[in-house]
Amino acid sequence: MKAIVTGISGQDGYFLSQLLLSKGYEVHGILRRNSSMSQGTIDLLPLDVRKDIIIHYGDITDENFLSKILKEEKPDELYHLAAQSFVGYSFENAQSTYDVNIGGTLNVCNAIRSSSPDTRMYFAATSELFGKPIETPQNEKTPFLPRSPYAISKLAGLWTVRTYRDAYKLFMSNGILFNHESEVRGPEFVTRKISMGVARLHQGLTEPLILGNLSAVKDWGYAKDYVEGMWKMLQYDIPDDFVMGTGESHTVRDFVDEAFSVVGMNVKWIGTGVNEVGLSDEEKVLVKVSRDLYRPLESDNYRADYTKAREKLGWEPRVKFKELVRLMVESDIKALNSQ
Repeated sequence: MKAIVTGISGQDGYFLSQLLLSKGYEVHGILRRNSSMSQGTIDLLPLDVRKDIIIHYGDITDENFLSKILKEEKPDELYHLAAQSFVGYSFENAQSTYDVNIGGTLNVCNAIRSSSPDTRMYFAATSELFGKPIETPQNEKTPFLPRSPYAISKLAGLWTVRTYRDAYKLFMSNGILFNHESEVRGPEFVTRKISMGVARLHQGLTEPLILGNLSAVKDWGYAKDYVEGMWKMLQYDIPDDFVMGTGESHTVRDFVDEAFSVVGMNVKWIGTGVNEVGLSDEEKVLVKVSRDLYRPLESDNYRADYTKAREKLGWEPRVKFKELVRLMVESDIKALNSQ
């Protein structure tokens, strides 16, 4: 079996490449070349894993490049993970977000259709499609109400995949995945910002965590579990769309509380909104709120109903909230101690 992974240098690519290799796949990754020649999370993989990944340098906004790769490699599966995936940045640069997320996904679909129609494709959609959901929990039938350029771009990608699937009888599945995090999550994402900040405070550094909306409600799981779900979607008999999450809701404030509890610290919250502050038992400021980190439109109140994935794919999240937070904080503490 042969698989191509776009966006292999990100968090999900890190776990997915290891999963596929463990199953005997020939793994190819598409990577955008940069001046430092860094390979993102691929650089974090053990050498014996890294050496087995075949890297193709190119850009998903280049349809000719994608068609050439698909024509040459004829992969059994393609996992389309590449995206501008930071919601906050999408408000600052919607054009770039649309070019990559909409144009890039269209290019992948066209390349499969024209050059490798037997390839099974997975598209990484997102729970951000639900915006401020009109019902909780959310499943495959919950209406989409996107509230960011990122979510709009992913909705366009999802409908592109559905349209190509129906019009051209291609095997293309959408994964509507809720927030999934890990020890290799990018530091610009709030969960990793928290785990790294707690690790530094635990080591005696005095700068408090600066966060945005502490009351935003998310469904957080472990990325390693979710890439197994991606793989299961492409082993299913028919292409389809699947929601994946933990079925648990927690606020950003909950994540902060749990992260500090990992290092034996308690957080006392005083004030509200942008004036809210998190204090230690010794009255040391641990957390501050910045209006600059609020999104122009918040998307929250997320909780996944993953019944369909459980019943049809046999998929269940193994790692729940408390274990996820502990894993991330302990990993960042270990990284600091090794410096």
